[in-house]
Order: sequence, then C-alpha cells, then structure tokens
Amino acid sequence: MPSVAFHTLGCKVNHYETEAIWQLFKEEGYERVDYDSMADVYVINTCTVTNTGDKKSRQVIRRAIRKNPDGVICVTGCYAQTSPGEIMAIPGVDVVVGTQDRRKMLSYIEEYKKERQPINGVTNIMKNRVYEELDVPAFTDRTRASLKIQEGCNNFCTFCIIPWARGLMRSRDPEEVVKQAQQLVDAGYKEIVLTGIHTGGYGEDMKDYNLAMLLRDLEQNVKGLKRIRISSIEASQLTDEVIEVIDHSNIVVRHLHVPLQSGSNTVLKRMRRKYTMEFFAERLEKLKKALPGLAVTSDVIVGFPGETEEEFMETYRFIKENKFSELHVFPYSKRTGTPAARMDDQVDEEVKNERVHRLIELSNQLAKEYASRFEDEVLEVIPEEVYDDGRYVGYTDNYLKVVFPAKEEMVGQLVKVKITKAGYPLNEGQFVRVMEDQHKASSEKAVI
Repeated sequence: MPSVAFHTLGCKVNHYETEAIWQLFKEEGYERVDYDSMADVYVINTCTVTNTGDKKSRQVIRRAIRKNPDGVICVTGCYAQTSPGEIMAIPGVDVVVGTQDRRKMLSYIEEYKKERQPINGVTNIMKNRVYEELDVPAFTDRTRASLKIQEGCNNFCTFCIIPWARGLMRSRDPEEVVKQAQQLVDAGYKEIVLTGIHTGGYGEDMKDYNLAMLLRDLEQNVKGLKRIRISSIEASQLTDEVIEVIDHSNIVVRHLHVPLQSGSNTVLKRMRRKYTMEFFAERLEKLKKALPGLAVTSDVIVGFPGETEEEFMETYRFIKENKFSELHVFPYSKRTGTPAARMDDQVDEEVKNERVHRLIELSNQLAKEYASRFEDEVLEVIPEEVYDDGRYVGYTDNYLKVVFPAKEEMVGQLVKVKITKAGYPLNEGQFVRVMEDQHKASSEKAVI
C-alpha cells in the first residue's frame, strides 16, 4: 500500500484543501502517514501571504527531501501558484501544482514515476472562471467542519498578493454546497464553518443568487444542522438582506469576523479598501441591533506604509468605540510584488511593534469586557477536546472559549453550559445538560 504524508501551511482554506487532496489519494488506495515519517509521496500545501510564508514553505519542502530522497515530492498551494519556477529550482522537487487542477496531481505523480522528469503543472489562474469541485466528506478534526463555498478575490488591496495566487472570484454551485453540508451533518458534525478566500463575496459572480439566499437554503434544506459560522465577511458584503437573514435565522451564530485592516480613512484609501469608517460603523450598528450580544472579531494591519501616529490613533479609537470582541493584530510586512511594498515612507519596525502591543492590550481588554457580559448566563457549547486538567474545552455560539467538566461522549454534541467565571482567553463553566433531539442521531453517527 503506497503511503502519503501532508504538510499544510497557511489558512483554513489550505487545511480544507489538504483534506480534499487526501480524499483523492485515499480513493487510489494510499494510506496517510505522519509528515516526519518515511512516505512514498510528500504533499506540501504552501502559503504565500507574506515573504515569510514563502520561506517557511521552502524549509518544509527541504525537510521532506532530506527525510526521503527517493520519495515523490509534490508541492501545491499559493506559493506554488505564484512562483512555480522558484520551487522547481529546489533540487528534489518532482511535481508542482498550483491552486487549481488538484485532480491531476495523482496522474502527474504516476507520470513522474515512469519518466523521472520533474513536472510543472501550474497554469494561468487569472483565466480560470470555474470553481474547482473537491469533496470533503469528513475531517481529521471531529468537531467543526469547514465547507468551502468560493474561491478567489477581485479586490486587489495594495498589500495583498492573494488574487494572483487564487485568481478571481468564483462561487461554488449552491446545490453542491447544500449536498456537501448534508454529508458533513450526516457524518456527525453539528457546526459548519463557511469558508473561502473572500467568503462573504459568495454569489457576486452569479446572476440571481447571493450569500443571503445560500444561508436560507442551508437552513431550510440541511437536516440536523445546528450551527452555521461565516469564517469572514467584509463590511460591504453585510447587506441589509444578509443582516435580515442572520436576524431571522436559528442557526447562524452570534459571531462574525469582519476584517477592518485600519480605522483611518486615509490609510484605507492607500490600502485600496472599498469602504469608509463611517460606512463600517453604520453596518456594525445595524448588525448589533439585529443580534444583541453579537461578537465581532476583526483583523488589523498596523504600520502600513505612511501610517502616522494620528492615523494609528484613529484606528485605536474606532476599535475602542465599536467594542470589537477580539482582534488579530498584524504588523505590516512587505509582500514582494504588491504596490504597498514599493510605497515610500515604510514605517520603522520599532514603531510598528510598539503600536502592535498597544492594540493587543486594547484587544485583551475588550475581550475581557465582552466575556464578562455573559457571566452567569447559560450558553450552548460544543465540547472539542480534553483540556490539560481533564475538563473539556469548546466554543459557544458567540465564540467564547469555555472550559468545563464533561464526558468523552459529549464531544461534538451541543450542550448547555453556565458561565461561572468569565475571562480571556478562557472562561470557566459548569455543565447544565445535553441538548435534546440529538441523542439518537448522534449515537448512530458517532463513528467518524
């Protein structure tokens, strides 16, 4: 039985696609082994969002070549798409496939075994207008399932290389999304995370269909689905219609990740982001009216070229006023090939780091404030895994991480938990009860 080992760098979409590629290998009779063991084939799914992503990807590729010089080394993902030449130049790399044509990977491997000539299977992503269907019926992680609904992005923000790595916006056929969602629920998952490169843009390339309609269809047609989480959505995609669907939905959770990047209009303009702070604030206000208690998490880039102390303070104040529940803070890092990397007045590293720390402190403070609103409340949690001390840890619908006493058979189920002590990053809770109507189905389907 031939063996395959995987290593995934980068985002949730990459992790999703590695699972999809594994399904293709499984169908061909491969067994999956650990990346640090001997394997016949090594698949490295790369990231290129920063220059560091490229560097890490190269290190991981070399690790496999050292481990088994006779193994077939196959490189895929974003870095493979943007720089196939750089990867082909690494002695020992045998097959390169970008962010499309993954189905051809196995035939390329067979071809390589016969011919022993390296194969570059990367094609021009910008010409692709079709979503590549890849099935993922189940995940190695058994509590939260991702479901990829779109590919690519049309935004071309000045700091970002991703449209060149992923191509333009392509939505997945809604019937396929519903079918795949049902498959995941049947495999025992209660929560599905809708994911993509520009997830909230779903449907922008379709004639009479959009994200709001997809959310409605999933709720109506997927039997047994308890939670839908949207992995990320831009403020401009939070249309009145989407807000209304979320407002009336019983399964879309009270948590949205809305990337801000900067809270200063002048910086946003240099980033080529398509909204103003006024617009962003108005959308948040409308959302919070529809969903009291909503958690809004966000991404912020600090020290973008030309960012003054005043512009940084605009961002700081905006975040404080709008009470985000948690931030992912990144110091701006130059990405070769993007307009921002060529801009003058790059911000000094020390200034960047100092601003990053100020924002992280604010984020920690806001996260604690948000969590404290739910002390003594009973919330729904899906236990995910054992915590250090034998208790279990899981997330509430509004993305609070809770640790509480539970039993192994509750993993992946919906349970009611009372928050006894709010905190950040962890809240403590006590188990109240298992939710009804899921016992029978889950006991039949618990074998994942």
